[in-house]
Amino acid sequence: MSSKQVKGEILKNVEIFQGQSDEHLDLIAAEMKICIHKSGDMLFREGDSGDELFIILSGKVSVFITNNEKEEVVLSELGEGSYFGEMSIIEEAPRSASCRVIEDGEFLTLHSSDFFRITRTLPGPAVKIMNNMLSIIVGRLMKTGAFITQMVQWGEESRKRAITDPATGLFNRRYLEDSFESLFNKTRTERGTLTFVMFDMDRFGTLNNEYGQEFCDGLIVECAAVFKEVFPSEDILVRYGGDEFIFLLPGSNLEMAQIKCDNLCRAIREMRFAEHEELRLTCSMGFAAFPENASTPDELKERADKALYVAKEAGRDMSLPFRGE
Repeated sequence: MSSKQVKGEILKNVEIFQGQSDEHLDLIAAEMKICIHKSGDMLFREGDSGDELFIILSGKVSVFITNNEKEEVVLSELGEGSYFGEMSIIEEAPRSASCRVIEDGEFLTLHSSDFFRITRTLPGPAVKIMNNMLSIIVGRLMKTGAFITQMVQWGEESRKRAITDPATGLFNRRYLEDSFESLFNKTRTERGTLTFVMFDMDRFGTLNNEYGQEFCDGLIVECAAVFKEVFPSEDILVRYGGDEFIFLLPGSNLEMAQIKCDNLCRAIREMRFAEHEELRLTCSMGFAAFPENASTPDELKERADKALYVAKEAGRDMSLPFRGE
């Protein structure tokens, strides 16, 4: 059996090549290359250009991202028979994660330029491959609720852990930094509205000193539960760090955001704690809305921050909109 036929036999068991004849599999295999990699080799890094599909013949790879603390967060480990990078064939987008070989192995690779040559010479088989890719992607989207493209590529649960705060279950700072600009641009394209809210617990440092870090960590978790009760599911709740939170309210203008934020202020005041019956909490919020207050993502954030500063200077325990320079 020739090398081309061997590769064709391997492709039979790869999901995106299902439904192809042996002849077409051999022709597709002829466009693919076999590469040998040692443990520790980097196949690609987050941010590299995406232009290649990989199929693991033997060995194992680790797929990971690097968080804000420069730590590696493993999203998944893939072994024999797995494939990855199929989105690059469609998008040719930068890699959303890094991939390192963790066990010596052999890999089949298909470059996007070679795939597009297949589309010219074998349009029928190429359409089948594209349909399989799209079916797989749609299936993943349905399972993940269209979370984000990276989830589709690397697995919902792993990605979810990477972009959520483990204590509160809210989104984390990484999610905000990865997603806010695209949400803003989508809102602008659709001529919608988007309010950016900045939240601080009033005098949280004093609370930490008086009641202790352990109690105050639990307090933050209870506050997060209140956030989820006050805001509808379409609003995006982010723990930015410590007692700082950011709320993204798609479809809410200043008036609608004021109602939501006032409701949250009231709900925070009404919180009670059995172990400290005397404790009363308050919070401060500042918010700005697109297109009413800002025309860019940075302007929206800066003006919400200014509104929060005004709320604190005015005595705290309130939510205020941005009212101009």
